[in-house]
Amino acid sequence: MTWHKAADIVDLATKEVVGVEVNGQEIAIYKLDGVYYATSNICTHQFAFMSEGYLENGCIECPLHQGIFDIKTGAVVDGPPEQSLKTFLVKIEGDAILVEMAD
Repeated sequence: MTWHKAADIVDLATKEVVGVEVNGQEIAIYKLDGVYYATSNICTHQFAFMSEGYLENGCIECPLHQGIFDIKTGAVVDGPPEQSLKTFLVKIEGDAILVEMAD
């Protein structure tokens, strides 16, 4: 596992979620109460970018079929998805947001 730069803190200064590509994977980076989280940016139900969804109460709602996922755990909170989102460890170094993933 390796730490990869995903975004800069400034990228989430006025947004709660951004979509980025890291090491060939689509990742959603979230800022919730000053803490950063990362999940796969692709819904597990059908292809939709989670970063285009609605973030509320620590959950992201898919913009396509309104599946709801917990951003901390990736768990499905409400269907139609049945599979959780993949989550990634996040750390901050200076002004950079890093995510841990396989090379």
